[in-house]
Amino acid sequence: MNKFNKYLSAALLAVTLVSVVGCASSNKHSGTGEYIDDSVITTKVKAAIFNEPSLKVAEINVETFKGVVQLSGFVHTAADIPKAIEVTRSVKGVVSVKNDMRLK
Repeated sequence: MNKFNKYLSAALLAVTLVSVVGCASSNKHSGTGEYIDDSVITTKVKAAIFNEPSLKVAEINVETFKGVVQLSGFVHTAADIPKAIEVTRSVKGVVSVKNDMRLK
């Protein structure tokens, strides 16, 4: 029985290590926790943009990776671009903002 317990312990340890490493992040891929955090940030940014009367949420796309938010899409005036960036930066969890918005 003692030998069986050693093999069982080793197998459980191996499964645990593989599970932890499988959820870890890399430079190009986010872990499960980071993915959820990025989804929350994206949702909060979209809501903040939607609640800003001068901006149209349907025309501004928001993507987040490791807290870096990328804004793309179209705005009606040149003043909308800095406003969208300002609104995005005000959201908790945003590390930085990349702008890829264009005038319509």
